[in-house]
Amino acid sequence: MAPPKRKTGAGRVTPAGTKPGQRPAAVSEPARPGRVAPSSRYTPPTPISAKESPRWLPVLMLALFVIGALAIMARYLIFSDSNIPLLIGLACLLGGLFLATRWR
Repeated sequence: MAPPKRKTGAGRVTPAGTKPGQRPAAVSEPARPGRVAPSSRYTPPTPISAKESPRWLPVLMLALFVIGALAIMARYLIFSDSNIPLLIGLACLLGGLFLATRWR
């Protein structure tokens, strides 16, 4: 029987000179001039008003979907010789889809 293959891995998991139960000493980087320390970086929370969409957005989105569907149906039921209602319907549907991507 052939000997088992050697397992290759990520190498040493703990730093050299330590045992698995020991924590290594924290290595501090020397301060460089002109560089901001990581602890001083602060991002303020986003205000709630920025996370919510206005009330008119879902209403307009649904209205554009309905108008688009009605315009496409009107092209096939009433205006069978013109493509203008079809183009208007597709534009309204695309406008509704665009507003759907902005809704939070």
